[in-house]
Amino acid sequence: MATTLDKLLNIEYPILVAPMFLISNTKMIKAALDNGITAAFPALNYRTDKELRDAINEIKAYTSKPFGVNLIVNKSNFKYKDQLKTLVELKVDFIITSLGSPQEVIEQCKPAGIKVFCDVVDLDYAKKVEALGADALIAVNNQAGGHAGKISPKELITLLTTHCKIPVISAGGIAFAKDVKEVISWGAAGVSVGTIFMASHEAGISQDYKQALIDYGAKDIVMSSKLSGSPLTVINTPYVQQLGTEATWFERLLNKNKRLKKYVKLLIAWKGMKKIEKAAFGATYKTVWCAGPAIEHVHDIRPMGEIVKQVTSGLELRVKS
Repeated sequence: MATTLDKLLNIEYPILVAPMFLISNTKMIKAALDNGITAAFPALNYRTDKELRDAINEIKAYTSKPFGVNLIVNKSNFKYKDQLKTLVELKVDFIITSLGSPQEVIEQCKPAGIKVFCDVVDLDYAKKVEALGADALIAVNNQAGGHAGKISPKELITLLTTHCKIPVISAGGIAFAKDVKEVISWGAAGVSVGTIFMASHEAGISQDYKQALIDYGAKDIVMSSKLSGSPLTVINTPYVQQLGTEATWFERLLNKNKRLKKYVKLLIAWKGMKKIEKAAFGATYKTVWCAGPAIEHVHDIRPMGEIVKQVTSGLELRVKS
């Protein structure tokens, strides 16, 4: 079996609080690190380079425990190059790459001693990033929130651990310690957990968003390609039902034109992310709230520390703090 996440990062439990767009913040990262697990936040949660630097330096001043940053590495992220430069300069512990090739990230991070974990949804891409030198795979399954995969947790873990040699971190469907134990029994090196931490006191989203996490369940999660140009899991609110979940005929037509494709995706992503941003920070009738099926197990708003206990209770403490 490959090295487990706790040993890879020298933390107490093999659990990562997933980076969540417009949700993850320094309070959540610090709370995770205080409770024996690790966490990451999206670089895009900070509008300017100064804000990104301030966030990293705030956490580093608070603790020496390891945390990471998520980078969107495709052309939709205009800030990617500058963000990567900052992360390497400030030597974050690990970078999670999403939605594009991690080659440049790996090439710059290796000399700096920064680990690179790559989001993958299938074996073909997993083998490509392993060949490039990735340190671990984040196996995004069909129970994940956000940009979910199409393969079940057990099938994806089994597929990747059978054919890849680097650690596989399972992302999606985790709500309790028993879930963590189960995926580790399948061969996973650890887990990435997002949805259940959204209803925490520390999460910087509106109370209405948090209440929606309590009020809705797994059956209310749908995939939408309207918001970012790529399939995204959202709560099926009345507004989402009105908006629809499929791209319009015009968006589909333009997407088929290779020359215009990247510009159309940028437009859809920009429009969609603006809708998500408005929903995250203030209640409007146009609510677009992202979440995964683990929403089923969110019943109240609690401190991060209590939620961490929910996913670590009974797990073997591997590294003494």
